[in-house]
Amino acid sequence: MGKVVSNVKVAEQVYLLRVEGNYEGSMGQFYMLRAWGHYPLLSRPISIFNKDDESIEFLYQVVGEGTALLASLRSGDTLQLEGPFGNGFPVAEGRVALIGGGIGIAPFYYCAQQINSDIYLGFSTEAYLQDAFSKLTSSLHINVGGIVVDDVDFEQYDTIMACGPHAMMRAVQTKYFQSSRRAKVYISLENRMACGIGACLVCTVSCLDGRKKACTEGPVFEAQEVTFHD
Repeated sequence: MGKVVSNVKVAEQVYLLRVEGNYEGSMGQFYMLRAWGHYPLLSRPISIFNKDDESIEFLYQVVGEGTALLASLRSGDTLQLEGPFGNGFPVAEGRVALIGGGIGIAPFYYCAQQINSDIYLGFSTEAYLQDAFSKLTSSLHINVGGIVVDDVDFEQYDTIMACGPHAMMRAVQTKYFQSSRRAKVYISLENRMACGIGACLVCTVSCLDGRKKACTEGPVFEAQEVTFHD
C-alpha cells in the first residue's frame, strides 16, 4: 500500500498524484493503481510521471469510474500500487525528440530528466504543465488544437519517442515511413489493460511478427513493427 502525499488537479479532468515511498521504475514503465475494493474489477495502468527517493508521481486523466475514484484521493489516503510493469523507452543518444499528445505527455517528464531532448506537447483544448517541462529543455514546443506530429521534422533527429492517442501513433508511424533519414522511432501504445502481467491478453498488439502483449512486450514498440488496422 502507498500513502498519498498530494493529488492536484492540473487541468480539466487531469490530476497529478504523488505517493510516498521509494519505488522502482524506468522511463516509459507503468504501475497498476487501485484505490477501491471489489468494484471496479480492474486496477488502472498509469505511467510513471516522475520519481525520486521519497516519492513517485502519476499523471492521469479521469475517463471512467476507476480514475474518478483516484481523483477523490486526498493527502493521507492509501492506495495499492503494483509494478513497475512494461518494456519502457531506451536510453537514447544523439539528437532526441519527445512527442506527447494529451495525457500521453505523462512518461516524458521523467524521460526528459534523463535524456537531453527537444519536447513537443500537443493538447486538444488546454495546455498544462508547460512550465514544468520548460525547465527540462531549451526547446519546448506546445501545440493546442492542431496536430503536434506535424511540428516535428523527423529528418533532424536520431531518436524519436512518442506517446499519445492511437491516431497520433499511427501518424508518427506514417511520418517515420515517409522520412528518408530513418531515425529510431519508438511509440508507446495506450492499450486497455487488465492484469499488467501478460496473463489476460486484453492488451495485445498486432505486429509484423504476430501479436504481442502491450503490458509485457510493450507498451513501447519500435514504430515499424506495429500493424495498425484502423
